[in-house]
Amino acid sequence: MKVLANDGISASGVQKLEQGGFEVLTTKVAQEQLVNFINENNVNALLVRSATEVRKELIDACTSLQLIGRGGVGMDNIDVAHAKSKGIHVINTPAASSESVAELVFAHLFSGVRYLHDSNRNMPLEGDSKFKQLKKSYGGGSELRGKTIGIIGFGRIGQATAKIALGIGMKVLFTDSNIKELDLSLDFYNGQSLTFHLKSNSLDDVLKHSDFLTLHVPAQKEYIIGAQEFSKMKDGVGIINASRGGTVDEVALVDALETGKVAFAGLDVYESEPNPEIKILMHPKISLTPHIGAATNEAQDRIGLELADQIIELLQ
Repeated sequence: MKVLANDGISASGVQKLEQGGFEVLTTKVAQEQLVNFINENNVNALLVRSATEVRKELIDACTSLQLIGRGGVGMDNIDVAHAKSKGIHVINTPAASSESVAELVFAHLFSGVRYLHDSNRNMPLEGDSKFKQLKKSYGGGSELRGKTIGIIGFGRIGQATAKIALGIGMKVLFTDSNIKELDLSLDFYNGQSLTFHLKSNSLDDVLKHSDFLTLHVPAQKEYIIGAQEFSKMKDGVGIINASRGGTVDEVALVDALETGKVAFAGLDVYESEPNPEIKILMHPKISLTPHIGAATNEAQDRIGLELADQIIELLQ
C-alpha cells in the first residue's frame, strides 16, 4: 500500500511505515496536480499538514484513497464529513504538538514584555551608534511572574500553555464552552507533581481581568476578538494568536496597538496567510513567526510516529 506524505513526514515516521510494509512517497505535489498523482500512483493514504487542501472534489476524484491524515490538530483544510461519508478514515495527531505550540506562545510573550522583537530589528541598524538611546527605549520591560494570563480555548494546547504559565508563577484564567472545570497536573523533572484545580470563566471576565491573552481555538466563521472585545481588555494588554488566522480581527488589532490599548501582539497565524498584510508585517509592536507552532523536531517526530501507528492499525 502507498502513502503520500504531501507536506512531509519525519524520518522516524517513514521508517515505521516502511517497517509496517507501506511504500512512502514524500514528493511534494502541487495542489492542482494532486488528483492525477494520487490516481496514477494508486495512493491509498494521503498525509497533509496545513498547506495541502483535501476538498470534496479531490476526495470524489481519488477512488483509491482509504485514509486521510492531518499532521497536527485542526482539520479545517480537509472536508472531514464528506470523506467519512465515503468510508475514508480521517485521522489527526491532537496531542503531538501541544507542548511545542505552548512554548512558542511563551517565546512571543517573553519577546513582547522585553521588546526583543523590536530590539532585534534595531540593534543591527543602530546598536553601534545609538546604544544608550536603545538601552533607554527597551529598558522599561516587565515580568510575567505574578501576572494573569487569559487562555481562550482550553483543549490540549491551552492546557499545555497553562502549565508553563503556572510553572513561572502566573495566575491562569480560561474560558471554554466545553470544559467547566478540571484538575491540571504539573509534572517536574524529578518525579514531583503539583495539581491545580481550575474553573472556566466567561469570555468577558477573561477579557477584563487578563494582563495577557492567548487563543487556542479551531478555525472560526467569525472573529473571536474584534473591536468590541478589545474595548473590554485592560489597557496595555498583550495578545498572542498561535491558533488560526481569522480568529482575531487584524484591522481592529492594529487600531488597538496604535491607541495603546494593546501593548504588543505575537502572531504565528494570519488572516491572509500565506500572504500576511504589510501593515502586520511591518508593525513594530508585533512579534512575528510564519505558522511554526508545531514545527519543532520533537513534535514532528511525535506526529510522524503517531500517524504511522494509526495508519498501520487501520489499513493493515
